[in-house]
Amino acid sequence: MENSEKEFKRYVFAVSDATGKTCETVVLAALSQFKTTQIVLETFSNIRTLQQVQNIFLRATKVNGVIIYTMASAELRHKVTELGRLHGVSTVDILGPVLTRLSDLLEISPLAKPGLFHQLDSDYFKRIEAVDFTIKHDDGQGLASSGAAEIVLLGVSRTSKTPVSIYLSYRGWKVANIPVVVDENLPAEIHAIDQKKIIALTINPMRLEAIRSERQFKMKAGEGFAYARIEHIRREVLFALRQYERWHWPILDVTYKSIEETATEIMRLIYAQSGLKKGNIPY
Repeated sequence: MENSEKEFKRYVFAVSDATGKTCETVVLAALSQFKTTQIVLETFSNIRTLQQVQNIFLRATKVNGVIIYTMASAELRHKVTELGRLHGVSTVDILGPVLTRLSDLLEISPLAKPGLFHQLDSDYFKRIEAVDFTIKHDDGQGLASSGAAEIVLLGVSRTSKTPVSIYLSYRGWKVANIPVVVDENLPAEIHAIDQKKIIALTINPMRLEAIRSERQFKMKAGEGFAYARIEHIRREVLFALRQYERWHWPILDVTYKSIEETATEIMRLIYAQSGLKKGNIPY
């Protein structure tokens, strides 16, 4: 009895018109509820023709397999159902009933395009990676790997470098931002970066004074702190502008611009000077 049980195996075929990951994940989640090792799972991806489906049924018929599938095409789903009845093979449609129910509920037809879920999943992880990179390269951090950034922002303190960087990262861009400090040399790593990735931020000194004064008040810093003094700010802004002009970096004035406006202008400049194409990004 023991030997016959060891030899007995059931075959489950996970069939998909895309990568097969969604179907495979669902099947594995279901199989985890059964205490048996006598299951052979085979995954078939990019199945989009009737001939491909028929070949799978021939295999399933030989081993008495079960076909579990996710297919965006209604026509192909119907073919699987028909072939299942014809060959006496059990089939389970994971996606079809959900699409039908949602179509009735929303009163619109599904796109019937394979791989959309995987595309969304991939885009999601690209964003996560971009956010993680941007956080690790905020305010001059991670200079050694800043060359991997798609956008590099320069600017004196309080020119919206961090919030703009984070906003862009949510849209899939890897961003590094580096502070410009008066009377200090710029980090040498900047000159090793592809210069077409660099955008230099500036701001009206009077506006910057107002921003810094408000921050100084919230931080309860003393009035003797040069950070918010207009004379010091003018010198900072002028120093930064001279650096920008020396290295011929495009300059973006962020005075009274929202984060969204600044980010949009940065993307326009990046496209203009490098011809960078990011496919479906920014999202």
